[in-house]
Amino acid sequence: MEKRKFGDTGLEVSILGFGAMHLGNARVDDVYADRMLNEVLDLGINLIDTARAYGQSERRIGFISHRRSEFILSTKVGYDVQWQPDWTYEAVTGGIDQALKLMKTETIDIVHLHSCSLEILEKGDVIRGLEKQKKEGKVRFIAYSGENEALKYAVSSGRFDGIQASVNICDQRIIDDPLPEAVERGLGLIAKRPIANAPWRHRSPPVGHYSAEYWHRLKKMSINAHGMDWLELALRFSAYTDGVSTCIAGTSNMDHLKENIKALEKGPLDREIVQHIRSEFQKNDDNWVGLI
Repeated sequence: MEKRKFGDTGLEVSILGFGAMHLGNARVDDVYADRMLNEVLDLGINLIDTARAYGQSERRIGFISHRRSEFILSTKVGYDVQWQPDWTYEAVTGGIDQALKLMKTETIDIVHLHSCSLEILEKGDVIRGLEKQKKEGKVRFIAYSGENEALKYAVSSGRFDGIQASVNICDQRIIDDPLPEAVERGLGLIAKRPIANAPWRHRSPPVGHYSAEYWHRLKKMSINAHGMDWLELALRFSAYTDGVSTCIAGTSNMDHLKENIKALEKGPLDREIVQHIRSEFQKNDDNWVGLI
């Protein structure tokens, strides 16, 4: 599988990463999770992304600790640490210490602050918590996961090695700002939501569903799949956007993961298709509220 540089970190990540959120679900048993994680590595995917919020995910990633040299490990912290208020220095350092134990590793390659607000970033305690753990060797590179003004601050601060943000056909804001600055500063980018939460699955507005906002955006954009299925169009758009290091697709279905790999093997979209998708998004951009 194609590998790319993750900014200036020296890491090389597969064009498709594995989002391990679904493996945190209690309805997925340990045996299946173990088998799937091993198959992910066997397929050539070398980035696994998780978070404290993803249920049993961090613990289950510990199942493949014997293959630790084969993959780059990414997680997200800042909350849910016993006896510590969320979004404090102690919540960050404590979350990293717990993640190291759960995932049975001595160091985590990339640790993100998980979508905290601009106000929290400006206060600085959570960034200092990451920097402490990096200095001690528990973390190799520090990053911010989020959107909008907080993301722009994280990029311009000069204190992060990478970012994680939405990049998809329905969410292109980062492409114009702040992605160019992030590239200039040598930050790696993990593109999340690369298939835009698959809004094309719904014939009518999915009220209350996590893909509702993207469903409305897609309806306003006069685009079609150009002879592809929508999943392929969306994945290829996201993964081959300039500045994207890798895109993460979350699933607990191995067949779906193989379909994602097959789609990306077809390479970039034609330039004319990309320009049309970009133009249709930009026509409506001012009317859309950024997601987090």
